[in-house]
Amino acid sequence: MADADRPGSAGLVAARLFHFAQPGHELELDSGERLGPVTLAYETYGTLNADKSNAILVHHALSGDAHAAGIALDDSGPSALESGLDGAGAVPDGPVDHHRLGWWDTMIGPGKAFDTDRYFVISSNVIGGCRGSTGPSSVNLETGVPYGLSFPVVTISDMVRAQAQLLDFLGIERLLCVSGGSMGGMQSLEWAVNHRDRVVSCIPIATCARLSAQGIAFNEVGRRAIISDQNWRNGEYYGNTTPDAGLAIARMIGHITYLSDESMRRKFGRRLRGKEKYGYDFSLDFEVESYLHYKGNRFVERFDANSYLYITKAMDYFDLSDLTSIKSKMLVISFSSDWLFPPARLKALVRTLRRKRKDVTYCDVQSSRGHDAFLLEVGPLTELLSGFLDNVYRR
Repeated sequence: MADADRPGSAGLVAARLFHFAQPGHELELDSGERLGPVTLAYETYGTLNADKSNAILVHHALSGDAHAAGIALDDSGPSALESGLDGAGAVPDGPVDHHRLGWWDTMIGPGKAFDTDRYFVISSNVIGGCRGSTGPSSVNLETGVPYGLSFPVVTISDMVRAQAQLLDFLGIERLLCVSGGSMGGMQSLEWAVNHRDRVVSCIPIATCARLSAQGIAFNEVGRRAIISDQNWRNGEYYGNTTPDAGLAIARMIGHITYLSDESMRRKFGRRLRGKEKYGYDFSLDFEVESYLHYKGNRFVERFDANSYLYITKAMDYFDLSDLTSIKSKMLVISFSSDWLFPPARLKALVRTLRRKRKDVTYCDVQSSRGHDAFLLEVGPLTELLSGFLDNVYRR
């Protein structure tokens, strides 16, 4: 049985493009700059009902993209996406990449937490990204070359503002739910606060209302790894050798924060890599070293170094200090072993919401998988999200 035909699969999925912010109608950014034209890559799963009341917007984390569920048609990057000035285009029919399951495929599909037999699920790649949406690797139409560092700094609020225009294009006035983990949770909270009249419910997972000093510190070390790479060339590396070493190190640093001490102990311990004793040199002795190098090297195959700089900076700037405007029903989820976005910070968020008499439910899921638990703890998340959405959407 093909993967796309398995029960619960969202099937074969082709990304689509939404083009907007043409000259004279550019997207206004928090920095005061204007960006346009803008393209958002997005995917949809399920069917939008007649009154458009079953739409759910899911948000990806730092390294994610629009491909949240199902099997992706082989896209080989943004160049394979149909171009145009306005409206939406789709990836032409093509070969199937059976290795490209969506990043939340375990949660989106028939009978899953985001049940596509009931809900219409939307996922888009953020602006500043590099998987089809406009970002620093996109060609600036005024110059004919990629933006590089001339691309304006974007914020989480800017990302959400672009998503709001996508929803306008789709004719969806109100979302049944917004949800995401990590940076995706930041976007969900941004929707609930600053687009409150368009959100019925919100499920922020393993996230925060403002990034901690520790989180900012890790992001800065990752950025320095990229900027220090001799091939970075002040961001003007397009068409030349790319700063793969720096980006790989940034990913290695980040990936450590996604795991827990317990998950690393269980997965690697102090096991040696195909040897019985230490090499007493600087080769890869330990399995955990080999794993981090593998993760770093795979990451550079699909991600742009400048996008990493821009997206981590957007996370640093995120700060929702005022939550009084939230109107949506909230389900806040943390994970016991997550030290990047620890339960204490999510509990503080919940206390603030309750003091303001908001409709909020909180659950701290017991897990040894660290921050990555929002992608891995399928059973507990399915139970929590399914029950919550059942109560929100009664039909």
